[in-house]
Amino acid sequence: MKSQDVRKQFLDFFQSKGHLIVPSAPIVLKDDPTLMFNNSGMAQFKEYFLGNATPKSNRIADTQKCLRVSGKHNDLEDVGFDTYHHTMFEMLGNWSFGDYFKKEALPFAWEFLTEVLKLDKDRLYVSVFEGNEAENVPFDQEAFDIWKQFVPEDRIILGNKKDNFWEMGDQGPCGPCSEIHIDLRTDAERAAVSGRSLVNEDHPQVVEIWNNVFMEFNRKADGSLEKLPAQHVDTGMGFERLCMAIQNVTSNYDTDVFTPLIEKVEEITGLKYTSNDVVLSGAEGEEQNKINIAIRVIVDHVRAVAFAIADGQLPSNTGAGYVIRRILRRAIRYGFTFLDTKEAFIYKLVAVLADQMGEFFPEIKSQQNLVTNVIREEEASFLRTLDQGLQLLENVISETKGNEVSGAKAFELYDTFGFPKDLTALILRERGLELDEAGFDVAMQEQKARSRAASEVSTEDWSVLVPGNVETFVGYDQTEADVKITRIRKVDSKKDGVLYQIVVDNSPFYPEGGGQVGDKGTLVSANETIQIIDTKKENNLILLLAKQLPENINASFVAKVNTDLRAASAKNHSATHLMHLALRTVLGTHVEQKGSLVTPNNLRFDFSHFAKVTDDELKQVEDFVNARIQEQLPLIERRDIPFAQAVEEGAMALFGEKYGDSVRAIKFGDSMELCGGIHVKNTAEIWSFKIVSEGAVAAGIRRIEAITSDAVKKHFANQEELLSEIKLSLKNPQDTLKAVVALQDDNAKLKKQLESLLKDKAKNMKGDLAKEIQEINGVQFLAKQVDLNPEGAKDLAYELGTLGNNMFLVLATAEEGKPMLSCYISKELVADKNLNAGLVVRELGKFIQGGGGGQPFFATAGGKKAEGIPEALAKAVDFIQ
Repeated sequence: MKSQDVRKQFLDFFQSKGHLIVPSAPIVLKDDPTLMFNNSGMAQFKEYFLGNATPKSNRIADTQKCLRVSGKHNDLEDVGFDTYHHTMFEMLGNWSFGDYFKKEALPFAWEFLTEVLKLDKDRLYVSVFEGNEAENVPFDQEAFDIWKQFVPEDRIILGNKKDNFWEMGDQGPCGPCSEIHIDLRTDAERAAVSGRSLVNEDHPQVVEIWNNVFMEFNRKADGSLEKLPAQHVDTGMGFERLCMAIQNVTSNYDTDVFTPLIEKVEEITGLKYTSNDVVLSGAEGEEQNKINIAIRVIVDHVRAVAFAIADGQLPSNTGAGYVIRRILRRAIRYGFTFLDTKEAFIYKLVAVLADQMGEFFPEIKSQQNLVTNVIREEEASFLRTLDQGLQLLENVISETKGNEVSGAKAFELYDTFGFPKDLTALILRERGLELDEAGFDVAMQEQKARSRAASEVSTEDWSVLVPGNVETFVGYDQTEADVKITRIRKVDSKKDGVLYQIVVDNSPFYPEGGGQVGDKGTLVSANETIQIIDTKKENNLILLLAKQLPENINASFVAKVNTDLRAASAKNHSATHLMHLALRTVLGTHVEQKGSLVTPNNLRFDFSHFAKVTDDELKQVEDFVNARIQEQLPLIERRDIPFAQAVEEGAMALFGEKYGDSVRAIKFGDSMELCGGIHVKNTAEIWSFKIVSEGAVAAGIRRIEAITSDAVKKHFANQEELLSEIKLSLKNPQDTLKAVVALQDDNAKLKKQLESLLKDKAKNMKGDLAKEIQEINGVQFLAKQVDLNPEGAKDLAYELGTLGNNMFLVLATAEEGKPMLSCYISKELVADKNLNAGLVVRELGKFIQGGGGGQPFFATAGGKKAEGIPEALAKAVDFIQ
């Protein structure tokens, strides 16, 4: 049975059991501050388990894209080495929100596995929670009794808290679980060793495929458990592992989930992957195993990276973007080291992935070009980094005394340049050296400790003042409202200190979302005023952040939004919509929003486009938006419109966003987008629109920053003031532009004269310096500071280079206190003595607190410490001794 059929049969089965089938949520989470990525099937349903929202059906099923690479669930370092861990995986799941419980969930699972998929019942083992006296949670007798109807007691395993009690996090809904495991070993192996003894022992062929979690408790901040008001079912089945069982193979990578990708890697590299059934031994087997691991890493990681980019998360140096970059770089490095791929190639797998999964996950098909371009650019960039890292590693090796390289130095290469530890170790072994692994690990742990300390957050339990789901948002219609506080909690973090999260019943405060920052304002009672410094949303609750709590939390308050900040944000948000339409009109309909930030001060908009936006195009975009402002277009807001109807009517829906059945559509003239943000009532309120910058964010992604309203007024006032200063410095000419052009012409003439004089000076210095050249070990050597600019030093070096075929020159300059080293080495010396000017200046550059590079025969290094020039020049001779 093909993997596509397995997925379909699962969803069809649960639909027949009264479940609503919903699409996968994006792999990148944008509205949950506690998670970077969707790491489980239940993540998108947290608000239902917490009782903060009502699901559209009490029974739901889906297949969810999941990513586990950080935090509590971190599988990254296992990926590739075994055959069943992944970064991205699909989680088939069925949920009951206060509807059915154990006596329905477990028979559903058994029926699907054994009657629909026809898995061998004798290969299945089940587990139930053994209980925990300290937690006051009893043995799960009910689950045990249900399983006895289907399997012999000797295949029912009692599991401890680690294996059979599932928790969403340190706090929140949790409960006992019942897992289903399958034994895929041969009959002979099963006869020799019971599968029961191998359950939860990390055996590659005795694996968990389905976990049925029974959510009935809430974990409080002090660690204690309290009963939830309703009982829920949360199940998750690993799609890749299930396909392994169905397709009668012993590795996830031998299923048709991965084989098309593996075949493409084989085609590109000319190397072969051996299936899990092939026994490898000896040196040849060891080499093949390295190839297998590398290929598994690559085909796994490209899925995670491609879907994350398709869902709107670009690789970057911070947050979720850093995680995606790290996953991709791990794949590149395995190809570089073990498949001998020195050029970008992983991007070529995206087309295979799109063909394979595009039918069920249309985002990978529609975003194929973007994903391909971003991965290709990231590959090229990191391969350059690897090349640079190899040169830096050479410097570390040259400084090493003895045969052990400093772990701290290796960690610096890893931390600063992304140069992998195991690649460092591999190169060192080839050179007869060892890496101080303990020192590397110490440096790594110190960094992790610093990172943990910086991000450490302590969250207390909610103190609920008004029970029930009574909170509503009234901010589209009101900026003030009479409110009562419904719940509060204290949050203490290293970054922000102590803050209080306050929830009110009728909040006019807009929470951060859709690119727009959260509102600020006040909570005012008869006796005091509490400043609200930000507003966020978590699990469907609008959180007002304050540095102090009211003295009387039960008082009546007036919630007041800071309307000046709100109005400024609204102008920028509405301008963003108009600019989106303008870009699609001017550049083409391939333009799609890939990110945005809307603040009271400015707006930032990331979009897909293949080239730099020209000045003329930017002018057209500006004119388009300003024309819409002049047209005084009224806001047409439609709340609770069916999603399908809104899209049919032309509303823009953004990839990577999670939409419900009912949506809010914002329309200004021809601009219509699905949006939950705050907008002006009429485009005239925006007053004016001005683009202040345009540039690249990643391959195929551009960024525009712009301003509106008062910020535009201030911008033009600053420009006018700057023009006045220029005119004053030019002694108030009649024609300022003509005066500037004349000044440029004069400057160009003087520059040419100066260059000519410096060349003459360099030629005149040639004779004097030729007398100072020394012969050392058959090399003509000179290291000297000269009174020239860097260009003059270059000319002088080439002039001196004509004096022979064995020149090694290091010339230093310090024009205006800025040190520069220039190294010239005759090409014959480069070839005969393996000298490299780039390595020379990188090493000597350390003495002037700088660095640089260039070609083997000529390179330069700039720095900040001119006083280091004498020491740098003194050390230059070491390279030829």
